[in-house]
Amino acid sequence: MSRLKQLEARRRLLVRRCDEQREELATRFGQLSPTSMLEDTGLIGLGHPFAWAALAAMLYFGRTRKVLTAVLWMRSLLAFARRAKQLMRLLTQARTAHEGD
Repeated sequence: MSRLKQLEARRRLLVRRCDEQREELATRFGQLSPTSMLEDTGLIGLGHPFAWAALAAMLYFGRTRKVLTAVLWMRSLLAFARRAKQLMRLLTQARTAHEGD
């Protein structure tokens, strides 16, 4: 195989990897949106209007750091709850598979 063909094959491989990584990043950025985080919790729509009003009021009155801290804590808590739910589902499936044997 000539050097040019090797370089072209390598380029195609790298372009394919870039496309895969681009899709993965798009998926991850989609998961970071507030709407998707609320949908993951099972809440319908964008949540309670008074919660958004309270959030806006806290931002308006200069409590930006506290609001951001609270939002990040809530996001972490929701992610933890999501993982715990997945773990419980896996344990249940493993237990039923073990009982079936």
